[in-house]
Amino acid sequence: MRVLVREPIADAGIELLRERFDVDVDANGDLSDKIGDYDGIVIRSATKLTAEVLERAGRLKVIGRAGVGVDNVDVEAATRRGIVALKQGRWERSAWGGIELEGKTLGVLGFGRIGQQVARRALGLGMRVTGYDPFVAKERFRELGVERAESAEDLLAAAEFLTLHLPLTAETRGFLDRDAIAKLPDGARVVNAARGELVDEEALADALRSGKLAAAAVDVFSEEPYSGPLLELDNVVVTPHLAASTEEAQDRAGLIVAEQVAAALEGAVVTNAVNIPSIRAEDLELLGPYIPLAAKLGRLAMELAGGRAEQITLSYYGALAGYDTRLLTVAALNGAFQGRAEQPVNYVNAPLIAADRGIEVLEERRRASRDFTNLVRVGVRSNGDEVRAAGTTIGNENRQWLVSALGFELEMELAPLMVFFRYDDVPGVIGKVGTVFGEAGVNIANMAVSRTRRGGKALMALSIDTEPPADLIETVRGQGFDDARVISLT
Repeated sequence: MRVLVREPIADAGIELLRERFDVDVDANGDLSDKIGDYDGIVIRSATKLTAEVLERAGRLKVIGRAGVGVDNVDVEAATRRGIVALKQGRWERSAWGGIELEGKTLGVLGFGRIGQQVARRALGLGMRVTGYDPFVAKERFRELGVERAESAEDLLAAAEFLTLHLPLTAETRGFLDRDAIAKLPDGARVVNAARGELVDEEALADALRSGKLAAAAVDVFSEEPYSGPLLELDNVVVTPHLAASTEEAQDRAGLIVAEQVAAALEGAVVTNAVNIPSIRAEDLELLGPYIPLAAKLGRLAMELAGGRAEQITLSYYGALAGYDTRLLTVAALNGAFQGRAEQPVNYVNAPLIAADRGIEVLEERRRASRDFTNLVRVGVRSNGDEVRAAGTTIGNENRQWLVSALGFELEMELAPLMVFFRYDDVPGVIGKVGTVFGEAGVNIANMAVSRTRRGGKALMALSIDTEPPADLIETVRGQGFDDARVISLT
């Protein structure tokens, strides 16, 4: 695979990519003419990846952005394709008297990776920290010793200091406007080092002039270079979008983006994507093994449902329920739509496929499971009927274990090729199946049988070594089975 490094990154990052891929470092020429030759591209802030440019990127699988923010990337188009100070300096100590941070309340609006890092540092300074983010589990706030606000309004009302760490979306653009500022305590201080467009700069300037806000620190602006009213105010510290402008940070950003591009091209878990739910490194130890499990359960449940779905429900039991499981849900959707869409399906576009087809996606969480420490269950509902498949991981190797399907309890390791039979619970069925498969030269690697009650219905699950002949399943169906399905989980 080929990777284009369009803007400078750390040498360590380029070397990491060259160990695995054919890499070109080229900042010249019309990108539209060459982007179609590459599977991955690494950019910083200067390169503009518009929808028109991406339309020519037929091979592109991953866009690596070294640094924070993706304002220069049409994320929606990419998703659908699956892919020092500005003021005079004077020595005036009396003008810069401050207040102690210890005991003050810091409101962290947006509790992702950066918001959590800020919270850790503020706690170290003795501040009381409260945060709000509807996409972060309650347990994560408790782990860090941060109070969790029930709403953005509750956070604003408590914040003597407010720091913004929201992504820029249609919903968050202009979030800190006159109404939001009015909800802050009188004399509050605001820090924005996230995105300039999150703040109504005129409203912020008016609040600083009136004394509603005591001070502000701003590193990002709606239009840059910035020349607006905030530069005229003595109670504002402004910096020219310095962000991670240190040598160490630049090197680190280049290496990280190279690692993430490599992970995306090699099919590994990507932890810092803007259009895939992120997973923190400290959570990966628990959640990581359940990502491929969720994908296989999604594929299995959809196949057992005959490929028809109006609603897909992901249920998480045990310790999993305390984590951000959005990536597991995306994994299940990725599995469910494999082979059932015109375009290649991946972790980026699987949720869009569900939305485009009008399929409702739900999540359920329960802190306890009757028999398992952690359990993932996928339910596919269509025409009032729901097909479910549930599984867990076992042992130090995290073997993927199927524990129920179609309403029957099972204990069987998931395998690349599986066969499922439903039938009347009568003698001789196991022998009959073994004989038919043996005569066809198909080896049965494992078998599990379950029944609802004696003399009722039963389910047999097989894992087999080779693809069976096309007519084998029809032969089995003709011998009195209610249903027989061969399912590939590769």
